[in-house]
Amino acid sequence: MKIVIVDDHPLVRKGLRAVLSAEEGFEIAGEADTLLGALSVIEVAKPDLVILDIRLGSASGYDLVRSLGGMSCRFMMLTSSASEADIRRAKECGADGYVLKDAAPDELLLAVKMIGRGRKYFDQSLLGTLLHKESDDPLEKLTPKEREVLSALGEGLSNGAVAKKLVISEFTVKKHVSRIFQKLNLTDRTQAALYAQSQGIGDFAPPDIRTESGFELPNGTKV
Repeated sequence: MKIVIVDDHPLVRKGLRAVLSAEEGFEIAGEADTLLGALSVIEVAKPDLVILDIRLGSASGYDLVRSLGGMSCRFMMLTSSASEADIRRAKECGADGYVLKDAAPDELLLAVKMIGRGRKYFDQSLLGTLLHKESDDPLEKLTPKEREVLSALGEGLSNGAVAKKLVISEFTVKKHVSRIFQKLNLTDRTQAALYAQSQGIGDFAPPDIRTESGFELPNGTKV
């Protein structure tokens, strides 16, 4: 399995390389400490798995996952954050795994192997948080279309802009917004936008990294 490591801390990259290189069948195909550097390495190495931090300086590893989500490689977030919002964002942006940096080497290897077999892996210490969040989550009250409207509110869009984006009428948007307020106990659009962003569903536009580097992905998309 070809692996690329993306983390802005040299010691973390060195530690990961040491643990993974000792395992038969794993090849470290490259490293990067920035989003643009990661794009370059991934384009050349064509890895099976990318292990990356969710925070890369002022940038976010989630942006990399969303930008390269159409590629065949898998993504495992390696982070020190156990917050519900970060876990939710990892799941929603399409990450295949979420492992804490204080995990034992054996657990890290298990996660990599499971993800390599096409399965999802979330740190065992987070199972309680995940189960609780999924069983008692206000967002579960919303219909799929209401979630789309809430996400659009999180982007600061007007009713007209939401209607155009979702190809529905403004009247329908107003009805969805009213139901969202009622279900989530919100009083106005500002609260709705802040709530959406706090849940990681209203800030989906990544930095414009596709137009800064001049690279081209295998699918022909220029980045």
